[in-house]
Amino acid sequence: MPSYRKQTQSLTTRDGVRLDADLYLPPGDGPFPVLLMRQPYGRAIASTVVYAHPSWYAAQGYLVVIQDVRGRGTSAGRFELFAHEVEDGYDTVEWAAQLPQSNGRVGMYGFSYQGMTQLYAAQAQPPALQALAPAMVGYHPYADWAYENGALLLQAGAGWAMQLAAETARLAGDRVAYQALYRAARQGSYTDAVPAAPEVLSRYGPESFWHDWLAHPHPDAYWQGLIPDLRAVDLPMLHVGGWFDPYLRGDLRLYQEMAHRSQQPQLLWVGPWGHLPWGRRLGDRDFGPEAHSPIDRLQIRWFDHWLKGKDRGLMAEPPVRLFEMGRNYWRSFDRWPEGNSYLWYPRSRGIPTMRPQEGQLVEALSEENVTLGVQGDQGPEFLHPPAQAASPSQVPPEIDVLVHDPWRPVPSLGGHAAIPAGPYVRSQLDDRSDVLTYTSAPFLQRCTLAGVVTVTVTCQADAPSFDLSAVLSEVQPNGTVYAFTQGYGRFDVPPDEFHRCEVPLQPTCIAIAAGHTLRLSLSASCFPAYALNPGTGAPAATSTVFDARIITLRVALGPESGTHLALPLLLNRCLDG
Repeated sequence: MPSYRKQTQSLTTRDGVRLDADLYLPPGDGPFPVLLMRQPYGRAIASTVVYAHPSWYAAQGYLVVIQDVRGRGTSAGRFELFAHEVEDGYDTVEWAAQLPQSNGRVGMYGFSYQGMTQLYAAQAQPPALQALAPAMVGYHPYADWAYENGALLLQAGAGWAMQLAAETARLAGDRVAYQALYRAARQGSYTDAVPAAPEVLSRYGPESFWHDWLAHPHPDAYWQGLIPDLRAVDLPMLHVGGWFDPYLRGDLRLYQEMAHRSQQPQLLWVGPWGHLPWGRRLGDRDFGPEAHSPIDRLQIRWFDHWLKGKDRGLMAEPPVRLFEMGRNYWRSFDRWPEGNSYLWYPRSRGIPTMRPQEGQLVEALSEENVTLGVQGDQGPEFLHPPAQAASPSQVPPEIDVLVHDPWRPVPSLGGHAAIPAGPYVRSQLDDRSDVLTYTSAPFLQRCTLAGVVTVTVTCQADAPSFDLSAVLSEVQPNGTVYAFTQGYGRFDVPPDEFHRCEVPLQPTCIAIAAGHTLRLSLSASCFPAYALNPGTGAPAATSTVFDARIITLRVALGPESGTHLALPLLLNRCLDG
């Protein structure tokens, strides 16, 4: 372990609250540039679940400051989710810049909540803040963190709420509350009368943010107030995300916003990782040695440039680096891949809920939509679907029926929203009678998908509210089904009418090998990753198991129906490979 010196120091905020921090100093007298992390989990952990220990960063010539945010660890005050991070962030940056060993230049790093504290501090525009490295951030907390296309992320959100409430109980010395919350977080059964409102949080976490999240199921003023206001901010940022991280939507939203308007460099790296850890193995896949995290050394190159004025060659490299699953290596892009979406249509030969081979996924053939082709009969030359959903009288006779039973919902398995996350074998799930599956013929040659996958489903329900879960998988020649991206949405519409429902899937970058096939799986639940829809139209905060009803969906197929899969095929957009 490299030698370093450790100190504990405190600052007093503008409103008189003491905030405690550990300082890791490299050998020598300095002065040194500062790397600051502000986090709510007890500063000793220092996000070592994904980053190197602060002593390693100190050995690279940085004064590393790891601070407990207000009301966490040993810092004084009352913890309120995000409430004090703008002012406290400003005060901390300026305090760190004036430490005796500091050269006055401050950078911030950290992921998840620690990524959000960077954005809130940047909102206040402290003069000493020079560069950021936000990773896995739910930039817009409603759409990027708590809800996905109107559906509550239950397992990840409630589990996190229990963790923070347990820490509050521990700091208060309440052993009974801590143990109850610890047990509930580990069990994760969600079998209370209102599954989205676990009784343990009502009893032992009355001040939890979770109650507010449930009380605001739509993007209202409450959520608007939580979005970091970066309109006046122009700082260089190193954005880091994971293909199986639930906050990837926020990473891309932040990156694209800043890249569009910033005068400063914006770099984006996305690896084959869940929220944690960042390594080569996730779920049922091994992504090879290239998937081991390069982020620590990357961040040193990044901060050396902005805080030390040393040219590490990073600015001469393409700004976007995406890990291509399948071929398992990093690819360079000049920008986030957009456009070049090609349409595929689900077709049915009868009962694809019972026999997977009776559901087909066929490529639309037109001058603009000829890709790599697949083996076998592709059917007629399909044209692009109409802009509007078909009316009931126009819906073709090709209909598949899907029945959702709340007593036995389709269980969540991996992906970006479930715990644990990642690419898992879902062959058994696809054998269920409440999952529609549509599989392509084998690809003739390797095909790379990079960007956002979108599924549009024209369907009719016999309930005023229903959910759609869409999963895209790679099927290997031996029949093994590996899911690699999925999406989810809640739709409140008049029953017994056909509606076009769009479900964006998690962005991805994957190479599908020759001889492999694609499979689209559709269902009406993915529990407990997402809160169960009772079919009544009631919000998750009041949706009871008792009131949940069976929902029947009729899915219209064929190109004239509007139901399709849009794939972002990578065509000459890459700078290497």
